[in-house]
Amino acid sequence: MKYVFFDIECACVYKNVAKICAFGYVVTDEKFNVIVREDILLNPKGKFHLTDRKGNEGLVLPYEYEDFKQYPVFSAEYPRIKALLEDKDAVVLGHATMNDVNYLNLETRRYKLQPLKFAFYDTQFFYMNVTGNYARQYGLEAMVEELGVDFTPHRAVDDAYATMCACKAICAREKTDVHGLVSRYGIRAGRAGGGNSKPLTSAGQKKYFALREKEKEIRAKAHEQFYRFVNKYNHKKKSGRLSGKIFCFAKEIEEDVETSLNLLSAIFESGGTYTSHPAECNVYITREEDGVRYQNAVASGAAVIPFSTIAEALK
Repeated sequence: MKYVFFDIECACVYKNVAKICAFGYVVTDEKFNVIVREDILLNPKGKFHLTDRKGNEGLVLPYEYEDFKQYPVFSAEYPRIKALLEDKDAVVLGHATMNDVNYLNLETRRYKLQPLKFAFYDTQFFYMNVTGNYARQYGLEAMVEELGVDFTPHRAVDDAYATMCACKAICAREKTDVHGLVSRYGIRAGRAGGGNSKPLTSAGQKKYFALREKEKEIRAKAHEQFYRFVNKYNHKKKSGRLSGKIFCFAKEIEEDVETSLNLLSAIFESGGTYTSHPAECNVYITREEDGVRYQNAVASGAAVIPFSTIAEALK
């Protein structure tokens, strides 16, 4: 059994187009001893238009772009790439591998080639399971920095090598190998086939999604209860020291129903009113001076009062 770590760089990526210019790979034995390390450079048959994950331009690959015209096109190197990824004796791994699998699907479709069919693992997903943090998708640079691995970003073969080093470091930290990680965390491989791709899953991720869904339901019920109370009493204006004051709470205060309803009762009894739109309030209550709601309230000229202060004042 051997490991095949791979990474792909594209000259451009659009919704239905991904013109691959580099396929980097590293083949190792099960102890991570490197057998082959290579950058397969390809003529993308198109201009370079590079953006980062957020769509911002300015990303630069560490290659001479003019040189790519002399390299073969994807279809010419397809048999070699296919042999690497579909090798029955190989475990295929990448970082954020679904992206690269989708690029391969788009290129095989572009050149009218048979879609690749293989199972794959993902060091990003390994790290999420090991750390128990499924809310954050670790970029390769951030992850290898935490693991103490050096590399040159965006050179495909170096990214593949860094992915291998990261995998080796994770296995060393967990005192096991890839198969041990898969077994320990109940990880199921992702799959490519028929021009489509299926993501990896794990027991921990399923539990995280179930918990997140439950929390979402709890927040929805809290939101409904809060605004039912607001709609019932907001129009019953009373005179008092808070007359003319229009309050708005940070989301987390709204969702803490026991606290928020007591606070609302005190506000309504003192003549204040409530709005769900921070740009319309003149008093904004928050636990942290952060977030879009806070910024909108500040931009509208609202007075920002810490929750602890208003709670104490309205006792």
